[in-house]
Amino acid sequence: MLNPRLAYRYAKALLDIAVEKSQLDKVFADVQWLQAVCKSSSEFVNLLRSPIIKADKKQKIVEAVAKDHVGEITSGFIRLLISKSRESHLPEMLNEFVVLYKKHNNINTVKLTTAVAISDAVKQSIIAQVKKAAGVEKVELEEKVDPNIIGGFVLEMGDRMVDASIAYDLREVAKQFKNNDFIYKVR
Repeated sequence: MLNPRLAYRYAKALLDIAVEKSQLDKVFADVQWLQAVCKSSSEFVNLLRSPIIKADKKQKIVEAVAKDHVGEITSGFIRLLISKSRESHLPEMLNEFVVLYKKHNNINTVKLTTAVAISDAVKQSIIAQVKKAAGVEKVELEEKVDPNIIGGFVLEMGDRMVDASIAYDLREVAKQFKNNDFIYKVR
């Protein structure tokens, strides 16, 4: 069960301790690794969410999985979650930590959807244009290929969106034909 307030509180606490200990980038790398484990292994997530498996057994399994991949702060955080019976919310906490990390470092996420894959030069050009237009310094580009947009692109940043896709243009033309008063007046 998702609990966004709980996830925020624990993620914020992890961010604060990482900043205090000057290990924010290391903890962020640990969180990214744990996110990859959670995404690739449903068994790991099921282990965390299982009410049948005892806390000490979960602790041993998680330590065995993560011992060479995460630092002391992240290991301590996971131990705390297991001792408080909050380990089932770990994936949500990791996602929330990434959001807080990006906010802390003023990293703006831009989602780009295109009909076909684009070259690195075009990506860099888009990032430069976004930086210039939005007046931001750090931009992270998330790409998605969706052949349903036919051509063009859809660019999203925060609550702003630029839809320059062929599919959007075709929908707009269809609306104009549907609402064309001239045709009704001729008949």
